[in-house]
Amino acid sequence: MIYPKFLQNLIDFLKLLPGVGEKTAERYAFSILNLEEDKLKEFSSIIKNLKHEISTCPICGCLMESNICLICGDENRNAHTICVVEKQKNVFVFEKAFSSKIKYHVLGGLISPIDGVNPEDLTILKLIKRIKDENISEIILALRPGIEGNTTALYIRKLLENSAVKVTQIAQGVPIGADIEYLDNLTLEMAIENRSELE
Repeated sequence: MIYPKFLQNLIDFLKLLPGVGEKTAERYAFSILNLEEDKLKEFSSIIKNLKHEISTCPICGCLMESNICLICGDENRNAHTICVVEKQKNVFVFEKAFSSKIKYHVLGGLISPIDGVNPEDLTILKLIKRIKDENISEIILALRPGIEGNTTALYIRKLLENSAVKVTQIAQGVPIGADIEYLDNLTLEMAIENRSELE
C-alpha cells in the first residue's frame, strides 16, 4: 500500500524503535495522526527537545535534566555502596525493583574484544576514582550474565584486589545471557539480596 509521503516517513522512523515492525509502526502512525492538535504539538515538542533536555550525569553516567542526576543529588542514599550496571536503563530497572536506596555507576557497556570494546572504552577508571574519592566500602556488580559480563566483573575485581572494597555480584538466578531490563522485579530484588562476594 502506498501511503502519503509524510505518513510513510513517520512509519519508517517508528520502525527504528526496538520491537516495532511494519504493522505496529502503521498502528502507531495512525494513532499519532489522530491525536488532537494540542496533544500532537506537545508530543512533537517533547521529541524535538529530548536530546537538549536530557544529558548524562558527570558523576554516575545516568540520565539527568540538571547539573547532576536525581540519584547522585539524593543525600538520603547509602553513601558507601555503588551498584555497577552496564547501561543507563538498568538504573531505572533496579530503582523500581530494589527498595534500598543505593548509588549507581553506569559502565556504558561490557568488555568485549571481539566487538572492539576494551576496558578504556568504558567508565571503569572513573568508577575506581569514585570508589576512592567517595570512600566506597562495597560495589555490587549487576552485569548481564555471560562471557562479557564475567570478563568485565573479573577485570574490575582485579583492579580492586589490593583495596579494602568488598566486591559482590548479583545472584546467578538471573538467566545466562538475559538482559537485565527484561527481568521481573522479584527476580532482581532476590538477585540483589542474595548477592555473593566475587572471588
